[in-house]
This record gives sequence, C-alpha cells and structure tokens, in this order.
Amino acid sequence: MTCQRGLFSGSLFLWFSIFVCTNVCFATDLYVATSGKDSSPGTRDQPVATLAAAQMLARAMAGKDTVTIHVGDGTYFLRETLKLSVEDSGSAAKPVAWRAENEGGAIISGGVLLETDWQPFRDGIFKTTVPSGLEIDQVFVAGKRQHMARYPDFDPAGTTRAWQGFSADAFSVERASKWKDPEGAFIHAMHKSRWGGYHYRITGKNADGTVAYEGGWQNNRGSTMHKDYRMVENVFEELDVPGEWYHDAKTETLYYYPADGVDLKTVEVVVVRLEHLIELNGSEKAPVKHISFDGFVFRHAARTFMKTKEPLLRSDWTIYRGGSVKLTGCEDVAIADCEFDQPGGNAIFVSNYNRNVVVRGCHIHGTGASGICFVGDPGAVRNPLFGYGRSNDLGKIDLTPGPKTNNYPADCIVEDCLINGIGRVERQPAGVQISMASRITIRDCSIYDCARAGINVSEGTWGGHLIEGCDVFDTVLETHDHGSFNSWGRDRYWRRDHMETSDPAVAANPKLPFLDAQETTVIRNSRWRCDHGWDIDLDDGSSNYEIYNNLMLAGGLKFREGFGRRAYNNVLVNGCFHPHVWFNNSDSSFERNVVMGVHRNVRCASGWQDLIDNNAYVSNELLKVNQSFGSDGASTGGDPKFIDPAAGDFRVQQDSPALKVGFVNFPMDRFGVKKPSLRAKAKTPIIPELETPELKVADRSGVKKPIQGQQYWLGATIHSLTGQEFSAFGVSKEEAGVQFTRVPRNSAAAQAGIRKDDVIQRVGNSKVRNAKELFVAWHAVRSNAFEVILVRNQKQLTVTLDKADAVLVELFEAPEGSEFLKLAKSIDFKVTANPRTRNQPVAVLSDGSVAEDYGPIFGNGTAAGYYLFDLGSRKDVQAVSLWTFNKEQKRGAVKVNIYATSDRDPKFEISKFTPISTLDTSNLDIGTFNAVSLRKREGTPLGHFRWILIESLPVTDKGEHAAFQEIRIEP
Repeated sequence: MTCQRGLFSGSLFLWFSIFVCTNVCFATDLYVATSGKDSSPGTRDQPVATLAAAQMLARAMAGKDTVTIHVGDGTYFLRETLKLSVEDSGSAAKPVAWRAENEGGAIISGGVLLETDWQPFRDGIFKTTVPSGLEIDQVFVAGKRQHMARYPDFDPAGTTRAWQGFSADAFSVERASKWKDPEGAFIHAMHKSRWGGYHYRITGKNADGTVAYEGGWQNNRGSTMHKDYRMVENVFEELDVPGEWYHDAKTETLYYYPADGVDLKTVEVVVVRLEHLIELNGSEKAPVKHISFDGFVFRHAARTFMKTKEPLLRSDWTIYRGGSVKLTGCEDVAIADCEFDQPGGNAIFVSNYNRNVVVRGCHIHGTGASGICFVGDPGAVRNPLFGYGRSNDLGKIDLTPGPKTNNYPADCIVEDCLINGIGRVERQPAGVQISMASRITIRDCSIYDCARAGINVSEGTWGGHLIEGCDVFDTVLETHDHGSFNSWGRDRYWRRDHMETSDPAVAANPKLPFLDAQETTVIRNSRWRCDHGWDIDLDDGSSNYEIYNNLMLAGGLKFREGFGRRAYNNVLVNGCFHPHVWFNNSDSSFERNVVMGVHRNVRCASGWQDLIDNNAYVSNELLKVNQSFGSDGASTGGDPKFIDPAAGDFRVQQDSPALKVGFVNFPMDRFGVKKPSLRAKAKTPIIPELETPELKVADRSGVKKPIQGQQYWLGATIHSLTGQEFSAFGVSKEEAGVQFTRVPRNSAAAQAGIRKDDVIQRVGNSKVRNAKELFVAWHAVRSNAFEVILVRNQKQLTVTLDKADAVLVELFEAPEGSEFLKLAKSIDFKVTANPRTRNQPVAVLSDGSVAEDYGPIFGNGTAAGYYLFDLGSRKDVQAVSLWTFNKEQKRGAVKVNIYATSDRDPKFEISKFTPISTLDTSNLDIGTFNAVSLRKREGTPLGHFRWILIESLPVTDKGEHAAFQEIRIEP
C-alpha cells in the first residue's frame, strides 16, 4: 500500500501530511505476479500469485480507497471464473482499477497448460495422455487455435465458403459407416436460406446407420439445415491433415497432427476449459460500480454454440448470455486497451441493467460468436413476442411508449476498437450486437471479416443509438440477405401481413411505430462495404433512423417497411437505393445523395417516390431512368467530379453538379480506429473501380404500350426474382421463385386463391426458381389437379389448382406425323401481322398443314411480333395450338404471350387485351416439328373472346423468331 505526500516536506509538516493522506488521498496498490504467492500481502516486493487472491485483498479497501491492482506480465490460468460483485465496487471518487503493468503483457486464460509426452501414433499423428476428467473444448498450440478433426478439411482461403469447407455428404450413411463411435461429434450446417447457421451434437448412430443428433436451436427463424452447406467435426476417423486434433476422453488421450516446423518437445499446448473468464454480477438496486480493466489479454475462453438458445424477440437471433467478460447490473465500468484473443464464444456480453459501460481501445479478434453484445431483458419489453412467425393483435397491444422496467443496457460506448474475424464458429454473430437497449454509441471502430453483420440492431427497442466514424467491410461473408449494418424493426406494431394489418393500424394511429423505437438512431460519418448484401440494410419495419455523411462502396442502401427514415448527404458508389415493401405514407426520404445506380423498388405502396428528390446521379441517362419512377423531379445528372476516387476520396470538386442540389462534402480520411497501435494493424476496404450503371427503364403499371419481356401464367403477370429482390419476399437467393406482379380479379390465378406478390416456388414435384423452370414444371403436369407452393408474407403455403390451364407438347419428325393436327379443329378466322412477316403469307397459318420452311416469320432483331386473329364474333375458345418447324436447328421452340379480348377492334394495342398465358418451350426438348397447345382442363373453355393476339418473342440470342407453320383457335 502506498501514499503520496504531495509537495509538503520537512518535519514541520509531518503531522499535517499524515492527516491529509489518511483522510483525503490514501490509495491502495496491490500487486500480482506469476512468481508470487497467495499467502503474500500483495505488495510490490511480495505479490500474490492469482487474481482471486488480489480480489480478496482489494475487497477490503474497495469503495473506501482508490484501489489499483497491478498485474505483472505472464499468463494467469484461472481455476474458475473470477466473479466480482457489489462488494468489489469502487466509487466515483475512489474507483477500483485492474491494470496490466504493460499493455498486452498480462494474459488472463481460461485454459490449462498441458504437460505432454508426445508419442508417434501413425501417419504423422502424435498422441499424449491427458488428466482424467478433463473436458477439452479447444486446443491452442503456440497461441493459435487448432481445428477439431473435421470433414471436409478446413480451407483457410475459403473465407466466403460456408465453414471454410462444406459437403452435402458430411454425415451421410456412407460417410458415417467409417466412424466407429461418433458420439460427441458436432454437425454444423447453414440455415436453409443462409440466414445464419445451426449446430448439433451427435448422440450416436441409429439402427439403419444414420446419425442421431440433437440441437438446431441456434436460429430464431427456424428451418431445416441447408442441403449442401454442412460440416462435421470431432470425429476421430477424420483426423487426417496438419493442424487437426481429437480428444478421446474414454482413453484420456489427445491426438494431434502437427504442421511442419512444430516442435512438440518445446511448444506450449493449452486446452480450453472456462466459458467465462470474468463476471461482474450486480443489479439495478445493487450495481457493481466504478471498476476498470486496462491492458489485459483475454485468451482461452470456451465455445458456447450449443448453449445459444435464447430467442431475441422476433429477430433472426438466438443468443447465449455470456462471454469472456460478462457484465450484469453494472454502472461506470470500463474495459480499455485490452485484447480478446480468439474467444470461443462472445468476447464481451453486457446483459440486462447496465449504465455507462465503456469499451475503449480494444482489439477483439477471432471470436467464435460476437464481439460485443448489449442485450436487455425481454421482461422490459411491452407485448414481447418470440419467434419470427408470431404476431400481436394490434387492437389489444399496450399503447404505453417505451420499456416497462430499466433492466436493459443504456448510455454505453464502444469506442476506438478494432474488431475482426467475427463468427469463427457461429454464423449469426456481429461485431457489435444491440438488442433491447438504448443509446448505445459505437464510435471510431474498424469492423471487418464477419460471417454476418458488422453491426446489428435486432429491433427498435428502444433506439437512440449513435454509430459514427466507423469503417465496416468484408461482412456477410458466409451468409446471405444482410448488410454490413443490419437492423430489424419487428416491434409490437409489426406483422408479416403488414399491408392488411399494420399499415391501416398506423394510418389510424401514427405513433405505433415509435412506441418501441422511441428515439432516433443516427448512422453518420462512416464507411461501409458489403459485397454479399447491402452496405446499410434497414430490414423488416426498422423505423426512426437518420443516415447521413456515409460512404457506401458496394451494396447501397435498403429501406424495408418502417417509418420515419431519413437518408441524406451520402455517397453510394456502384450502388443504389433499394426501397422494399414500403407502407403508405411511411414518411421516409432519400435526398441530396450522390448515387450511381437505378432505384430497385420492390412491392412499394403508391407514393413511395414522393420524398426521393434533390439527388445527384452520375449521368443524365441515369437521372432519366430514375425519374421514370416518378421520383427525383428536382434531382440532377452528370459527372459528379469526385476528387480522387481511386484513393477513396469521393468528395466532389467545387464545380460538381452535386453541390447544386445541396450535397455537402464530408471528410473521407477519418473512418475507423484511431489508436495508433490498432490503426497500424487495421485493414481498410478495397476501393472499387467505378462502374457504368446498368440502365433499365422503369416498368410502371398502366403503361399503354407493348412491354417486351412480360410473361404470364394463369392470366396473371409474373416476374422471375432477380438481383436482391428475393429479400423483399423473405426467400433465399438460391430458392428464389416467381412473383405474381398482377393478378386480375377474374383470372384463373385469382380464382385459385393466388394473390398479388405471392411467390411460387414449386409446381407439383418440381422446384421453381424462375419463369423458365415454372413453364418446364407446368408442362410436366399431367393430372387435372396439382399443388403449388407459394410464399405469402414470408410464409409458405400450399394451394391446390384443379381448374388451371393445361399445356400439351408434341414432337414429330415428318409433316404428316402430328396427331394434334389431325384431331384439332379450328374456328375460322382472319389473321393479320404486325410488323409485316417475311417468306410465307400469314394465310398459311390456317391451311391445315406444316412444311419444312420459315412460314410467315418475323425478321431477325424484331423485339416482338404480333399475329392478330379475328374470330368474327365472340366465341368460346377451348384451346390455342401452335406448330413450328425447327428451321436451321434453332427455330423450333415456342416463345409467345397469348392475349384475348372481346372489345371492338383492338388492333394491336396490348393495353386493350387480357393476358392469358405465356408459352415457352425453349427449355424443353425440340423436335424437327413441334406442337404446343394451351387448353383448359376438363373441357372448360379458356374464355369467351373475339380477338386473340399472339405475341412472338425471339427464341435465340440473335433475335431470331420461331418458324410458325400452323395456328389453330379451337372451338
């Protein structure tokens, strides 16, 4: 224990100095060293050996004196978790500081240093006996985490490959037949839609040779495991490459395959035991206060993936409340200048009531789960729901704003930290995770190399967060449909059937979205890059956000549902704005941004464009395309004149047109960590080369002109999901599907119960990922009734179609070989074409024969050609049949849209016709001659029409059309 006398000296002031020190400035200094003894008094000359002994000495003075526990260099292997309580608290005037004497010199370990006697086993593998009863979760050799024996083997170069190596047969019967005793092994698999991952413990084998297992509770949006992205570990028979190990607890033997250059006689081998290294356990009424940890390395914390079970409301997450350091019920606690080296689970977990917790200047890397988690108590939430599929009755919810209790983290800071290598085990992690918390600040952090988001906010409860000065990139590396910043807003007002329920409820009470998202969350002055999703992704109802002065380098910005979002003065490099599934009157704006892409709006209510304006687009052509949506009336186009884009400086020059619409330059050299030692280690994102925007004219409903590329099924307009559109429907990119963009009331689709914005993913037994696969599956159906699987409001449902149109296809080799042609009758009609056809006259389409020629064909390069059939009067039409000749081995496929009407002389105006169906055989086998017939099942007519319009679309990439020989309209 020491005491400073200040500037007083001499015997005259001796008594006075002693009095002042005793009553005012007395301080306690305790010392810990690996060479110490716990029986010592803890002085510099006689230090204690363990942190637990230092805790007991400090506790006697905590709150009474300023206490500093000085921890010398070396590794401190904890026998058990160091648990601090209110008895260990300091005060504002007399804090308690745990301090490494040299930053990074004192290592706090949850492992055991093994005494080894390695002996050769076989094929480069060595073995050693280990203490009885030792549970080994991880093995560290020379400070680096090794891999459990696994299949497939770990590939360090596969940063974006699931599990850095996956195989569909990871635990197949054939594979498992090679395993003598797999009990205790683990299966790791991605979520079916790659929204995170699952983990299972193998319990043995079944009688049929299949693997028995338990688990799969690690994702709150349940599904089956992915059929391909699977890996198994902790199987002795899979120990086959350097860096792998296996522990046989029954024989107390550790097997290890060392890499070249590893000297097993001298190398340090540590096995991991403890999940938590340090816990601070308090409560709101009795908080742990005024304690700091400075300069430590936290190492050797166990994996916790099989304990990740607690659902975080309706987010995609489940969580394990734990980490290398866990804080519960704390006030004014700081963790500064520490390193969290390869923890098996979360590095830092701030649980329930906490105020003014600060994490500053830390390096967190190689985590099994998340970096830092701030997670409150679900009991503090009004109308909490658990599980994505559940919904509140909006007529019965509590309308009181905010939380019910104070049992949640608030007013906490993560500042100047380097966080990288996140999610080495679990696949639903984040660099910083926030759930049921308020006013969390994340400032000047570099976050990268993440399996999922860099920063994730699980719901709106209760907002007020500030993210600024951050550099977040290389995220969503192994997963899908996410962002470098991701948020959800599945708060008490939000339902999956939002347009039918949430939207009218908010119209009646505009305060609903802000009952939980009380305070505005601000994202500013940061740099983002996500090449596997969005740079910033405000998903599922996220509300009350202000986003400005951000540089987005790849994926752009997404707003899905939600209210009260403002995005302004951002630069979107090679990216664009993604408005997905907007509510009516969402009070959301996108203004004064520099943008390089076309708006990707999906399923938005009318008027979504109203507050998208005053933006600067990088060309006049891009401006015009975006204006075609009805937005950006006052926006500008042209070269933004970036100062030095190759160097990452996307400020604009003084004569840039962006300045004319109100854009203001912001600094481009202040992103990320500032601490010199961390900045020297930190990576920065690759600055992309500027791309030429892909221009696509907006498709606005009600356009009264032919629209090339439209497709139809059962009288409904359909669209294959492309790009990032899948996210708007809650489906995976791999499964995708076909969207029903327009379902007329009297169409066969509507009569079958199909609705606008349903997504079809299966017809009969066939998967449907796009329109091509839809038509192939449809053509394969032979029964009168068949099932289709749809996704509606992000939920699968099955619909039985028993009166759907049928398609019959016939291939034949000689002109006289068509059975269809022999049997099919035809209504007399008059046919005209637009534009004019070549080769044969259009009259041959009704001459009752087929020939080996072009027929009346449209010229190469014709975007769409039209055959118009006038039946003379309204008639029941049973079928429309078409015959082609495979001229030049490339003109036999049928690719047409069929329209019909009974209006007066519609000529060739598509807007006057009703779409019936698309026929597309381009993905089927093609014969010398081909016939395809569209007809109703069970003899019912297609409809009662006078005019039939057949739109011929090119069947080759060169714009060449089918060689039609005969077309019949059957009565």
